[in-house]
Amino acid sequence: MKVSTKGRYALRLMLDLAQFSSGEHISLKEISARQAISVKYLEQIVPLLVKDGLIQSTRGSSGGYRLARRTGEYTVGEILRAAEGSMSPIACLDNNLGGCDRAAYCQTLPFWQGLDKTIADYIDGVTLEDLILQSQNIGTDNYVI
Repeated sequence: MKVSTKGRYALRLMLDLAQFSSGEHISLKEISARQAISVKYLEQIVPLLVKDGLIQSTRGSSGGYRLARRTGEYTVGEILRAAEGSMSPIACLDNNLGGCDRAAYCQTLPFWQGLDKTIADYIDGVTLEDLILQSQNIGTDNYVI
């Protein structure tokens, strides 16, 4: 499983909204400047996040984007799935494909199911709030004199 640029940028966009929002809407231009992601690319990601109800948008001169919920209520998994689709390591585990015709006798299926569960448990166990707290702790244990 590889997370594409779209998924990585969606997560960065959501983190930016979480860190820099004071309840007001934030423009893509501001996010673009802070994250070094082109506005054009952000314009491709935003509709995916809006469609899944992760962010709210407002048009107009004071428009922009903001989170729809509190930071602790977003998992990395739901953000990545909004941008990427399924995060399953192999296609036959995708919910929308209905399984595999070999599932009844596939010797490798338990391995792939275990890997899928491990991935899902990890990405669904980390929230935006967790990532913010982790980033605040980076470099705090530096005791150089």
